[in-house]
Amino acid sequence: MNRLVTVAEMTLRELLRRRGVLLLLLLMPLAFWLIRRDSHVGQSVRSLLLGISWAVSTAALFATGAARELEPRLRLAGYRPHDLYLGRMLGLWATGLILSVPFFVLTVVDAPELRHGGVAVAMLCCVGVAAPFGMLIGALLPRELEGTLLLLTVVAVQMLIDPAGTGAKLTPFWSSREIATWAVDHTDSGYLTRGSLHGLAVTALLIGTVATVFSVRLRRRRHLRHLPIG
Repeated sequence: MNRLVTVAEMTLRELLRRRGVLLLLLLMPLAFWLIRRDSHVGQSVRSLLLGISWAVSTAALFATGAARELEPRLRLAGYRPHDLYLGRMLGLWATGLILSVPFFVLTVVDAPELRHGGVAVAMLCCVGVAAPFGMLIGALLPRELEGTLLLLTVVAVQMLIDPAGTGAKLTPFWSSREIATWAVDHTDSGYLTRGSLHGLAVTALLIGTVATVFSVRLRRRRHLRHLPIG
């Protein structure tokens, strides 16, 4: 547990000390909110949730890439693979929650007619899914440009796809749109239930996939070299 906390603190400090990065992460969801605010509050809330998802996923992508050089040294120091990926995930979740707080306050002040409990649950789903999703892309696509383009594609598809269609449920952030419908349009609780279950299922699936990918990669121990005998 101490090692998990240590890695989480390292990740959180690394992100928080980059003030320019934090500013950009804050501006992204804010821009999503402001662009849609004049048309319909429901669209602005959905855009805001996608902006938070994009911001946390991007932070996870770059944090994963930045930690590649440090991971071999931590492994030599006795850290196990799950200490590294779970600790980093905890730090990213904490970062996502910190980033979400001012935007939740924004919805309370600017849109008092919403079901703000639903908005909070939707933000939790966004952060919960985005952290392992960004880490997974960072692990599979070590080049940050390709990873960023893939994230951009996912967000674009999420914005354009019909949320009522069957294919929409296969997208990672469908849960936030479903819960947002309950929070904005005051529909029946089925939207909240379906969205919450989807968010939990996708988060669990991503965590399991991240665990598999990182365990295989970190146990290869590329920092060790076998010298020929003779």
